[in-house]
Amino acid sequence: MTEPTLYEWFAASVARYPDAPALEIQELNLTYRDLDAVVERLAGRIVAAHGRVPERVGLLVSRSLVAYAGYLAVLRLGAAVVPLNPIFPPSRNLAISAAAALDAVLVDDAGAAQLPGLGPDLGTTVADLPDRQWRSVVTGPVPADLPVYDGRVDDVAYILFTSGSTGRPKGVPIQHANVSPYLEFNIAKYGIGPGCRLSQTFDLTFDPSVFDLFVAWGSGATLVVPQKNEVLTPVQYVNSRRITHWFSVPSIVSFARRLRALQPGCMPTLQLSLFAGEQLTIEQADAWRRAAPGCVIENIYGPTELTVTCTGYRLPPDRGEWPVTSNQTVPIGTVYPHLEYVILDENGRPADEGELCVRGAQRFPGYLDPASNASRFTAFDGTVATVYDGTGPLTAEHWYRTGDRVRRDRAELVHLGRLDHQLKIRGYRVELGEIEAVLRGHTRIREAVVLASTSPDGEVDLVAVYTGEQIPEDELVAVVRGRLPVYMLPRRYEHIAEMPLNDNGKTDRNRIAAGLDLVGARTGGRVK
Repeated sequence: MTEPTLYEWFAASVARYPDAPALEIQELNLTYRDLDAVVERLAGRIVAAHGRVPERVGLLVSRSLVAYAGYLAVLRLGAAVVPLNPIFPPSRNLAISAAAALDAVLVDDAGAAQLPGLGPDLGTTVADLPDRQWRSVVTGPVPADLPVYDGRVDDVAYILFTSGSTGRPKGVPIQHANVSPYLEFNIAKYGIGPGCRLSQTFDLTFDPSVFDLFVAWGSGATLVVPQKNEVLTPVQYVNSRRITHWFSVPSIVSFARRLRALQPGCMPTLQLSLFAGEQLTIEQADAWRRAAPGCVIENIYGPTELTVTCTGYRLPPDRGEWPVTSNQTVPIGTVYPHLEYVILDENGRPADEGELCVRGAQRFPGYLDPASNASRFTAFDGTVATVYDGTGPLTAEHWYRTGDRVRRDRAELVHLGRLDHQLKIRGYRVELGEIEAVLRGHTRIREAVVLASTSPDGEVDLVAVYTGEQIPEDELVAVVRGRLPVYMLPRRYEHIAEMPLNDNGKTDRNRIAAGLDLVGARTGGRVK
């Protein structure tokens, strides 16, 4: 039996749980039967606007019925979904649209507001369905002439774009064959099904949203969509919407703590909380545990190229049994059993500390632009690795290089940071995450980020940026000097009121560097 496509996961739930709630958004509460009808109507709108069934459809939408039903409608047509974001600059959405070779773009009110800035350069069919027309897709006739669904598991399900070192977004196509084993594993692992109410904190341009949508719709659970302001008040959202399963970036924990919202026992309905997207600190996990004492907490990890997440670590229920790691972060755990991994040192040999490389069913087939594949994969013969240079075929035998440094600590993996967060200063190798961990250990510091910049004399200087109480610099120097060698001491310490977040809700190192006017700042990549 072949694995189901994303649409077939949803269709199976429609058949099995037609009267179960599938989607709660704004004032709407749609059952699986209702949502299926909306999907059919929207699919008909897309075909009518474009004149034929498209192959790739952009979603220029934001937290509306059109956004979520539209995602399914594109899949219903056997097309690939390409999420765009109304809060992105029009130039970025244009670049993504061109790189993805979109046939059509579906927009809601938020997306329509950006259309004048996109102008004729968009060059695709626009299916404009503002929110005020939602009744027409909820109550209108279901089209009778839609083609029979013929999606295949090897088709591309969605294409997401990540930041590229060249300044151009890199397209990451994910096939249904990559997502299906991910859904099967996670639905079974977490026991998701009817009665479960899943959060949806991520924008559709950030791939953890795929977990929210299709772990819910693939199991008969309910996807409960907050509006943007609700995401920033997680306790109110969890309680008012009776959320049972939470998934977000760890930065939301820090944001809620700044608002003094995480009071002990304040989220009694939570059964499971997942965190991904950046390192989860022990302090963040503990604050969330106290706010949701009946909740299981897991730290999960994975780059977009490995289909959302590929490892996980469940914190023991007894706080006294929590692990102690060198950088005060929760381990990322073990790699999923249906995947293979190897840790390679800088010489391409197996090691207990080095770059995590993964292959298996969840590994994407390669970037939309094949030129981006060079250096991102490696061949490993069991003894030494050879970096893929872009020549010759890219096969399933190649391992994806995550760019993340990990250490094997007994049976678990601990995330140490990005390879590009490691640098040499005056000949010494320095890991920025190690300095950040020391600063976070200060009782009056809440968050810490260390950046590297180039001084006028050409030297690399370290700048420590922190939130919490403002602390005399000589006190911070003494703390760091007591734990780290001299060459790892930051030259500057900057206090800011709060860490800026990027569009995905993660700490935005680039904005921090820009705000401090750092010259030649090296901020590194992302962790997810």
